[in-house]
Amino acid sequence: MARRRSVPLTEVELRLMEIVWAAGPATVAQIVEAIPAEERPAYNTVQTMMKILERKGYVQHRAEGRAFVYKAIVDRDSAARTALSQVVQRFFGGSPRALALNLVEGDHLSQDDLDEIRRTIARAKDEP
Repeated sequence: MARRRSVPLTEVELRLMEIVWAAGPATVAQIVEAIPAEERPAYNTVQTMMKILERKGYVQHRAEGRAFVYKAIVDRDSAARTALSQVVQRFFGGSPRALALNLVEGDHLSQDDLDEIRRTIARAKDEP
């Protein structure tokens, strides 16, 4: 069972996790190669970041020869829930209602988005 993550992913960690989620298990070299050349950090930087992700409980590794192969042990949805929970705590006083109202009252949602939210709420009200 995965350890509980202490904090959500940073931007850099998220970019590395996106690669692991898309590619599946990968070595540091494979992860580095998947980053566009103009944005590519040093191998050692990625290696350090993967160790941090492992300490946070997002990935685990297995040795394959001299290389470590990292695989995600937290899926994208769980990582998103962790990040959203922190946003709710930090910016909305722990109130999901305040977050929802901020989204609905702002210019963030299209009419299609609002219609889908209405349908989702109606379904949730009908569930036992």
